[in-house]
Amino acid sequence: MTNVRRTLLRDIEASPAYRLAHEDPDFLGSDELRPVRLQLELSKAELQLRRQKVGSTVVVFGSARLLPPADAAAQLAAVQQCVPEGPEDPTRQAAIKRAEKRVAYSRYYVEARRFAAIVSAHFQRAHRRDFVVVTGGGPGIMEAANRGAHDVGARSIGLNITLPNEQAPNPFISPELCLRFRYFGLRKMHFLLRARALVAFPGGFGTLDELFEVLTLVQTGKVGRLPIVLVGTAFWRRAIDFEFLASEGVINAEDLELFSVVDTAEEIVERLHAFYGGKPPEPTTDAT
Repeated sequence: MTNVRRTLLRDIEASPAYRLAHEDPDFLGSDELRPVRLQLELSKAELQLRRQKVGSTVVVFGSARLLPPADAAAQLAAVQQCVPEGPEDPTRQAAIKRAEKRVAYSRYYVEARRFAAIVSAHFQRAHRRDFVVVTGGGPGIMEAANRGAHDVGARSIGLNITLPNEQAPNPFISPELCLRFRYFGLRKMHFLLRARALVAFPGGFGTLDELFEVLTLVQTGKVGRLPIVLVGTAFWRRAIDFEFLASEGVINAEDLELFSVVDTAEEIVERLHAFYGGKPPEPTTDAT
């Protein structure tokens, strides 16, 4: 009878129903618990940023595919050294063109790194951290911005996202400020809750998604005005014809004043100084 009793008790203790609610991953991952997961993602990141005294942030977006100059040059050299299959090898020529484009675009990696170093060294203080660089936490421009802050011994934030093809965080994020999200929506909220500037380097769907969301929120008055700086005049003129949108009447002419376009790290800093009058932004008293 004792053995039967023990067996029955083991079955009860092994049952998922017996788990404490917060220790039950199946329960926490259920559709019915989505509202709780959303609240947890909002609260965990918010509490951690408060503990680290992050008063305000500058958001840096841009392509995950852009490389540091040395890496881009090495890739180009490797492609050029490949033996062609024929005098008109189209595959090799296309690969060379792509590699040359990566070399050209690697200058944006340099500018993102320089900008992050300048703004981090200027604003971060022990008692309160302003204009803390925040990125999506991945490679490319995101890595460059986190790396620039790391270069000057400053902290920076990485808001990583769980994806089907897992994106590992870049190594230059401050460990205590590397946060991972399941939901894009909550991640987007944390990009903007403390944002006092947005800097967008050349990028693809993700960069355009974030840029237009911020432009829409500012245009509609859902968030206050903040400097929105696009880096790379040649890129943005071809990527989005804002003047055409205004001429067609789908946006107002004054909407073109919501952002500026520059080419260098120093110009980004100038736009921030012009907007804030050379002073740091006001403290964030209610991040919600």
